[in-house]
Amino acid sequence: MSSRNWVCEKFNTFYKNPSYKFPSPAQFSQREYAFLLFKERVMARHKGFATPTALGYYLKEKTPSDVYHSCAYYENPEAEMEKKGWMGADLVFDIDADHIPTRCGKIHDEWHCSNPECLVSGGLSGKGATPEECPACGGFKFETKTWACNQCLDTTRVETQKLLNMLMNDFGFSEHEIHTYFSGHRGYHIHVENEAVRSLNAMARKEIVDYVSGTGLDLFDKRSRERFKSKRKTSNIVFSLGDYGWRRRLKSGMRQFILDAKKEDLVKINVKNKAADMIIRSKETVLRRCIEENRWESVKGVGFETWMHIAEHIKNLEIAQIDTVVTSDIHRLIRANGTLHGKTGLLKAEFPLKELDRFDPFVGAVAFKEGAAKVQVSNVPEFRMSGETFGPYKNQKVELPTAAAVLLVLKGRAEVLN
Repeated sequence: MSSRNWVCEKFNTFYKNPSYKFPSPAQFSQREYAFLLFKERVMARHKGFATPTALGYYLKEKTPSDVYHSCAYYENPEAEMEKKGWMGADLVFDIDADHIPTRCGKIHDEWHCSNPECLVSGGLSGKGATPEECPACGGFKFETKTWACNQCLDTTRVETQKLLNMLMNDFGFSEHEIHTYFSGHRGYHIHVENEAVRSLNAMARKEIVDYVSGTGLDLFDKRSRERFKSKRKTSNIVFSLGDYGWRRRLKSGMRQFILDAKKEDLVKINVKNKAADMIIRSKETVLRRCIEENRWESVKGVGFETWMHIAEHIKNLEIAQIDTVVTSDIHRLIRANGTLHGKTGLLKAEFPLKELDRFDPFVGAVAFKEGAAKVQVSNVPEFRMSGETFGPYKNQKVELPTAAAVLLVLKGRAEVLN
């Protein structure tokens, strides 16, 4: 059988296992469900199920490569979009290495232009993040090969932690209202189930996106900006950083940055040499007068421009990098918890919020725990699965545990040997 059919068979066996129970989301019957089908290779949408058992039968019969449900609740989930009767939606966030620049991406991620005009000359290819358009032909169609490594997941884990900090400390959501998931691929999903957010429209959700990503953030007040630009001699310009929201984040971040900073750290973020020297020599005075008392120009040589550079640096450290489209879309489909990911064979797996730093996706999200398969591997970096390390491999025949073999086949880096 083909490698794809072999993977489909493994997915089918997983869903037919009597011990498998679909972990249903809240208000199960009011969700739209969608499936990317293995055999037909098409998306089946606008499905509704009265019970998780009914959905389980569908999974066994159709064996999809990917399973999704709506973040929204509908009166008629199976109707056409304009007739569904939107009743509200959870607030969801997607943190994925695809949207975050990582150093490791330049090593293991590849792209190849598939625009017909470009393919005539072989098609331009490269490593790292896929460009928005082909530098050679200006096309927008690409074939990509991505990989999930420890560094990818560490990067998305940091962004997820920053997001969780904002949701709890700035927005006031409790741990019980926030659900944390490994996405099954290269990142994490956060679902907020709370009555206050269900009725928010797309514009209101965009405001939350802007807050989390620091978009449009006015670092200092308008009056202070005008006084600085006027070039008049001023002193003791006062603009207050308070103890809530972004003001608190800037204040706390500045304090810690200055405490830890060396001169090269300040120069690196475009602080002039003189100002950097003064801050390093007079840290205690700078922290007391400027950060605590809000007298930002009370230290000679450390003026408004210096604080703007430092504040911008702190903002960039504090923002959470999310897929902005996912959160603002009130009809969004999101991968269903407890189902297999069609690019890895791993599960979208829920874990306690407090376990974010300790949860290991290559152990906790492994679905296939038995068996092995012989595969012809093309080119694969070192990777982990179920507590074991494999590779690197290049043009080799190897026998691997089922979970590892499924991963490589789905990533287009191996073929199953009959």
